[in-house]
Amino acid sequence: MQSVPSRRHVIADDIRDRISTGLIKAGEYLPSETQLASRYAVSTTTLRSALSVLQGEGLVEKIHGKGNFVRYPPRRVAYVGGACTLRTESSARSALRVSVRTTNLQAHGQLIDLLGVPASSAVTEFLCLSHEGKSPHSLARIYVPRDLSPTDVPTESRCCKSVEETLAELRPPLAEVRERVCARPPTPEEAATLRISSALAILAITRVASDRTGRVVEAALLVLPGDRADAFFTTDHMPHERTSGE
Repeated sequence: MQSVPSRRHVIADDIRDRISTGLIKAGEYLPSETQLASRYAVSTTTLRSALSVLQGEGLVEKIHGKGNFVRYPPRRVAYVGGACTLRTESSARSALRVSVRTTNLQAHGQLIDLLGVPASSAVTEFLCLSHEGKSPHSLARIYVPRDLSPTDVPTESRCCKSVEETLAELRPPLAEVRERVCARPPTPEEAATLRISSALAILAITRVASDRTGRVVEAALLVLPGDRADAFFTTDHMPHERTSGE
């Protein structure tokens, strides 16, 4: 016996169909929840449950104080291992912008191990949050020892590369970059910051860069939503030279 779809799934299917056929375009705000509830003759509780289905799929996003709007299809972002860069696919849509928040703090917890410094050592955090239009896109926390911290990092730029270039000007040449990549659920803070479903896996990258003396000059924690992230790593294999007796 075939089950009857619930009202929330019927409503979600109808709105999804309107989005896919272009009746409601990406970037547009949906009518208010009260108006939608009246249109579908349901309670606001049922209506919000239907919208939560679309929010979980990444089709609809709710902004506090403004309402629900249709999200643009997520732009792909590629992490290039070793090169320490994030690349986004080109798009005719609005350019990505990156907001940067700089905080001076003392090393504690995980930072002590990542940076290899004593507790309470002076550290600077650069919190980089990229946006595409109204939607957060990716999150990066970059930590450097205070003596390698620039004072003129822009508070907003077109890409995280400008922040990396500013940091690279102050630090000595890199000798080693260690990277650890894992897929996991987002923390509540990460889900709220990126406005993604807690059920959507993220690609979490921990990067530690050292100079020729072995000093850690940068540690970065990157969070990329799994519906738009790729990671690329290239290993160059140098052939062993053959000796004269082989």
